[in-house]
Amino acid sequence: MATSTTGSTLLQPLSNAVRLPVDQVNFVACQLFALLAAVWFRTYLHSSKTSPFIRHVVATLLGLYLALFCFGWYALHFVIQSGISYYIMIIIGVENMHKYCFVFALGYLTVCQITRVYIFDYGQYSADFSGPMMIITQKITSLAFEIHDGMFRKNEDLTPSQRCLAVRRMPSLLEYLSYNCNFMGILAGPLCSYKDYITFIEGRSYQLQQSEANGKEDTKYEQTDPSPNIAVAQKLLICGLSLLFHMTITKTLPVEYNIDDNFRATASWPVRFFYLYVSLMAARPKYYFAWTLADAINNAAGFGFRGYDKNGVTRWDLISNLRIQQIEFSTSFKMFLDNWNIQTALWLKRVCYERATFSPTIQTFILSAIWHGVYPGYYLTFLTGVLMTLAARAIRNNIRHYFVESPAVKLCYDIVTWMATQAAISYTVVPFVLLSVKPSFTFYSSCYFCLHIASILVLLLFPLKRTQKGSKKHENVQPVWSRKLEEESLLQKNSYSTTNNSFSQKQEITCRYQALKQ
Repeated sequence: MATSTTGSTLLQPLSNAVRLPVDQVNFVACQLFALLAAVWFRTYLHSSKTSPFIRHVVATLLGLYLALFCFGWYALHFVIQSGISYYIMIIIGVENMHKYCFVFALGYLTVCQITRVYIFDYGQYSADFSGPMMIITQKITSLAFEIHDGMFRKNEDLTPSQRCLAVRRMPSLLEYLSYNCNFMGILAGPLCSYKDYITFIEGRSYQLQQSEANGKEDTKYEQTDPSPNIAVAQKLLICGLSLLFHMTITKTLPVEYNIDDNFRATASWPVRFFYLYVSLMAARPKYYFAWTLADAINNAAGFGFRGYDKNGVTRWDLISNLRIQQIEFSTSFKMFLDNWNIQTALWLKRVCYERATFSPTIQTFILSAIWHGVYPGYYLTFLTGVLMTLAARAIRNNIRHYFVESPAVKLCYDIVTWMATQAAISYTVVPFVLLSVKPSFTFYSSCYFCLHIASILVLLLFPLKRTQKGSKKHENVQPVWSRKLEEESLLQKNSYSTTNNSFSQKQEITCRYQALKQ
């Protein structure tokens, strides 16, 4: 099927040469331009040389130019969505603006997704304009809740993470547009907190160093400006390998072959499940490429520094979106989800799960499905994911403790759970790739819905552990990503302070560190 683009056709000859849609070529070219611009931004518009106003203006204008190059007039949606959301924030007030912004931003995104999918190009997987809108929607809703927390709710009513992310003043229109549409994240994100972004723009980066001599924490605050060059080089290497894999191997292992009539009729069950695994594994490098390149762009601009590890090595993963090694060698559904699309998992937790008054897990899965888009396959994947998550949790809670005492037995257990996890993940995400209902049900029916049935039987045979009342109950039924990523997010905040003087810097970081200990 031929693809069309509303963006620039300047790179059409290159698109023809590499046999890729021009939309995708534009995306990669713009991201590479953004990488060079990030190096220039950090070198010549460093916060020590340039005012925050200039840095905001340049970051915004470059971002809008890249959007215009990639998406043409569709880029106006980014400005319209951001502008109307800002207007809502101003006229509604801090008490209810988070609700109105949430409904409007998500509704606007959904309308655009419906229009693109069902009116223009159903099934096209080129670089469509709704992708950046998904990130902008996350930013609009996150900031609205953070302002509501900081300017309306009482401090004692906030969770530790809400207290640390709370925004205490209304951003200017320029700051708002810069946060939503800056050149570092407009095309592929990732999501970052407003306070971290403003800290980066204004050059107020502080490192909390902790020494644990004699079991005591000795905090020291000092301004730092470490080089991101090594981290950027490492991430670009990962991007190159992921792109090479995608260009050479992914095309030879199409996911659609899993529903090929001849393959289903002739292949044995082990062969079918092996091909299912390798075809879905081969579909992941394009995400590795896009998210790692986006992370490298932010790092090249000086954004994303998280602090030092115990060996004194710099960490540039403040806004990283995935951990490839943990994904490929995950031994549980939880471990996979903890390391895949990390910033989106944090967003779902912060704007939905911890604020839901009933059925937080169900509401979170529904929000995730709506945010991803309107393809039926997305909803089939998330419904299947609920079953898989609950079944995996039940098995782990009831039998894992029998296999952890002996190293040899635990190794065998890890191998078996790795194989089971990879099979379950692959089985679950097939509809996400196939998109439509008919091919998705063709696949599941050809497998006799085996893992659906197995998950239901597991839930009937192995009861989930009962939770205690009160806060312990709420903690134990968190979605799989919640507890670990909450620790991650609080640790991330230790690298930055967003206050205006030394006393408040120490006060805020100490608050975050104490929250983490709790």
